[in-house]
Amino acid sequence: MPSKKYHHGDLKNALIKAGVEILAKEGVGGLSLRKVAQRAGVSHSAPYAHFPDKQSLIAAISTEGFNQLYAELEAAISSHSKNPKKQLIDGAKTYVRFAEENTDTFKIMFSGVLEKEKDYPSFVEISSKTFKLVVEVIQACQNAGILPTAPADLMAVSVWGQVHGVVSLALEGQISHTLLEKKNIENIVSFALGEMINS
Repeated sequence: MPSKKYHHGDLKNALIKAGVEILAKEGVGGLSLRKVAQRAGVSHSAPYAHFPDKQSLIAAISTEGFNQLYAELEAAISSHSKNPKKQLIDGAKTYVRFAEENTDTFKIMFSGVLEKEKDYPSFVEISSKTFKLVVEVIQACQNAGILPTAPADLMAVSVWGQVHGVVSLALEGQISHTLLEKKNIENIVSFALGEMINS
């Protein structure tokens, strides 16, 4: 066992990082707390101090991902407080960048492998908070006449669906390379949003 001493919080983060790496390579079927301990270089019993089971580790990975995504979205949106259209476009670009830079975590966050979400209040709180932020931007765009009048939560799902759909297709290699040679993912997402925005 390595002699490295973890400061408070470091072990948890090391276990989360190891979990992401294993999920990325082997999928949820290949994930176990024993493998996570091995990859993090700690004893087999160490993960249990933070995670009673595999699902709690997946919840922690997803929660950390949403915390990071929320922080990045909020920073992008708050820098354009008087311009809802810019908030929408920059928010979408931020989502694309987050997905490209944190692909493994992003895939886990939206994979559905977390079976009982309600058992993890921190995950429910941050994922709900992130969606609420999207709804606020959509409402601001509707109030400015940029997006059509409709229930804001439905419109938010519709807009998010467009952005997430393009990102997911790209991450799974389902967008033609001939198109990607001409346009990057941000360009394609901006086009999709442009089709929804009232001119």
